[in-house]
Amino acid sequence: MDSMMMDMMSKDMKSMPGMDMMDMSVMQACMDACSACEQACTVCSTQMMDCAPACMNCADMCNTMMRAMMRMQGMNMASMMAMLDACMAMCQQCMDECMQHADMSEVCKMCAQACKACMDACMAMKNSMMAMG
Repeated sequence: MDSMMMDMMSKDMKSMPGMDMMDMSVMQACMDACSACEQACTVCSTQMMDCAPACMNCADMCNTMMRAMMRMQGMNMASMMAMLDACMAMCQQCMDECMQHADMSEVCKMCAQACKACMDACMAMKNSMMAMG
């Protein structure tokens, strides 16, 4: 996402009740990781290996997580936390599946790495939200 768009989103989100404490750089990193993971999973799913269903599900979850973060109006902290947990669970499943093929497929290895990065970014986002109170 380009910096101009993120600046506009940051200003809009910071004006919402309870969002003035949100670390927008953590949110940006999470959205970027979700986007990268979605792309990696989509590419990996086209290999028609056993991991394809997990990759497709993970790509969908990452896209949904990213879109939810982009429209924070009316955000409910509990539902956002649940979505972050679901995204991390889906990434874990996909990573586990892809790691079974990582020694045979560079694409699976790249997908597993993107899943790990997305899980880490979601955890950082969750920790940032919990620190808000």
